[in-house]
Amino acid sequence: MTGPAAVERTVQDRPVSELDGRSWAPIRMFRDPMTWRNAIYLLVSMGFGLFWFVFLAVGITLSLGLTLIWVGVPLLALVMLIWRGGAMLERHLMRAAFDLKIPSPYRPLPPGRNPVRKWGALAADPATWKDLVYLVLLFPITLAEFVVSVFVWAATLALLTLPVSVLFGNVLQVTTDQWTYVVDDPVQALPWSVVGVLALAISMYAARVMGIGHAAYARLLLGPSEKQALRARAEHLQASRARGVDAAEAERRRIERDLHDGAQQQLLAVAMDLGRARAKLDEDPETARHLIELAHGGIKEAIAELRNLARGIYPAILTDRGLDAALSALAARAPVPVDVEVDLPGDRPPAAVESIAYFIVAEALTNVAKYARAARAAVRVVRDNSWIIVEISDNGVGGATATPGGGLAGLADRAAGIDGILTVNSPVGGPTVIRADLPSAW
Repeated sequence: MTGPAAVERTVQDRPVSELDGRSWAPIRMFRDPMTWRNAIYLLVSMGFGLFWFVFLAVGITLSLGLTLIWVGVPLLALVMLIWRGGAMLERHLMRAAFDLKIPSPYRPLPPGRNPVRKWGALAADPATWKDLVYLVLLFPITLAEFVVSVFVWAATLALLTLPVSVLFGNVLQVTTDQWTYVVDDPVQALPWSVVGVLALAISMYAARVMGIGHAAYARLLLGPSEKQALRARAEHLQASRARGVDAAEAERRRIERDLHDGAQQQLLAVAMDLGRARAKLDEDPETARHLIELAHGGIKEAIAELRNLARGIYPAILTDRGLDAALSALAARAPVPVDVEVDLPGDRPPAAVESIAYFIVAEALTNVAKYARAARAAVRVVRDNSWIIVEISDNGVGGATATPGGGLAGLADRAAGIDGILTVNSPVGGPTVIRADLPSAW
């Protein structure tokens, strides 16, 4: 487990726009960094929208006006390249602000260096014009988001800080035709701070709702079409199936090798000892007894070898008592202390998911024992909506990498067989975190 830190993704990243799957409890929303990333984007995105609206209005108008003298054609091509770059930037912003990964929807460009052919391919790509529509409409949408965000956050800040504001001489006065309400005392302003807490919850909900809406809008115009998505899904399933078949074939070869090099050789030695003992039973009973004892020891070793092999195929404790007990048994056999946390409320995951989770943990703990030089490790298995999250961490030297043909790559293949994702985060010096996202239904 040496080498640079690496991340192995066995399948295309699952759609991670899980804003609607996050907790809507106010306290959890307050602690969730995504809430504040949403709010920041909604406050600053109007600048992006205004820039693109002005740029496209001037650039396209000028280009079309200059096409009469042919200058507008290359200028329009340049403007098109810039707005495609702007759309690419927006996809990165969607990932940063809303945790939304939008796959590239663009068609492949023709080979060669002919700029005219490449520009023609850009102009013929529907995604180019969807990018244009997105950027043109971005300004009115972000303007509305900005107005709502400024109003709710300014009101929240004013209410929360009203006692401090009054303490420094500011006065709140509300006047109608029939009455006038004045707040000029910090104690009198304290109830308004309680209202400010309620306003804070409303502001967070507003940021969350607008974030979901903006993410849906971006996915609609910046993402691939339904036909492209279906094609990508078919390619992904084909790749997952191929990797699953390869993983099963590798496992079959491993079992054959273990049987041939382990239990078979031991049983062969037992048979030879018993044959020699039978030949010497009458003329040399002491030697025969010694050979029988050797055969007995060999039988016990072969039984232990077969038991370990059977455990490696599918442990009985996993079937009988579930993932929690199976992982606890793994941790008990590990040479370093391992903390195990399994929180899977509801029905048990499918057997295939449990099996893959078990073997990911087993391989990861084996790597910890062999290479990590760690003093402690931890295993965490939790349910996150429709996913089972398996995390194995250690405080070792780090530097783990998923190289082709290696153990971590094999785990990635196992996860890919059920549309799972394996990630390895292991900077040199540690710590190492191996995470598997496995579907809870299969």
